[in-house]
Amino acid sequence: MRRADRLFQIIRLLQQRRTATTAAHIAEKLSVSERTIYRDIRDLVGTGTPIDGEAGVGYRIRPGYDLPPLMFSRDELQALVLGVRIVRQVGDPGLASAADAILEKVGAVLPRNLKPLLADTHLFSTIGATNGPVQNAGLDAFTVARRALIDQRRLSISYADAAGAESSRTIRPLGVFFWGKTWTLAAWCELRADFRNFRLDRVSSARPIGKPFRDEPGKTLRDMLAKYGPDAVKLLD
Repeated sequence: MRRADRLFQIIRLLQQRRTATTAAHIAEKLSVSERTIYRDIRDLVGTGTPIDGEAGVGYRIRPGYDLPPLMFSRDELQALVLGVRIVRQVGDPGLASAADAILEKVGAVLPRNLKPLLADTHLFSTIGATNGPVQNAGLDAFTVARRALIDQRRLSISYADAAGAESSRTIRPLGVFFWGKTWTLAAWCELRADFRNFRLDRVSSARPIGKPFRDEPGKTLRDMLAKYGPDAVKLLD
């Protein structure tokens, strides 16, 4: 858990209880040490959060304090809810869980008049019901690729082409795309010294290798999309 997320959760836990909450209780909830909680609460107090209490006794937040409300328009909230519902269906379990956590965090700080929109947005996605191969074949590859994109790590993959011929590749992952029925991984292929798209349901194994790579001219996602024309490049804008 990122520190910013942990500080947010500490405030939420304090708001949920009327009596003093011990650092031990908070530490157990957030799976960190009591020392971490002591330090975080000290920092929160230092930035003006009205928390009273002391180590070994417990902490409570003064009545009336609330996190600043997130200001979303109704259209923005509907877009957020629909996006979360799509991710639940076509993402891997880690992304699905993260999507639910986003709605929970947003709901905790929304102004009261906007809270009903989170439950009453009647926009739904059914693409994962019959498609979404990431839910079966390609699931592991999707998860590995998603993390490699964040870390900028090369991947060693085993891949079967349309004819079933298998090959081993070392690639630089550049982006993952969903086409309604299939997921593809856009990458720079070191074997071919060129850009390639790999269907994730044809990747039988994938693992990160080596140190993080740096973007190089001619090998970036923008360079790849530029080959398809200016409309493709707009995906990055």
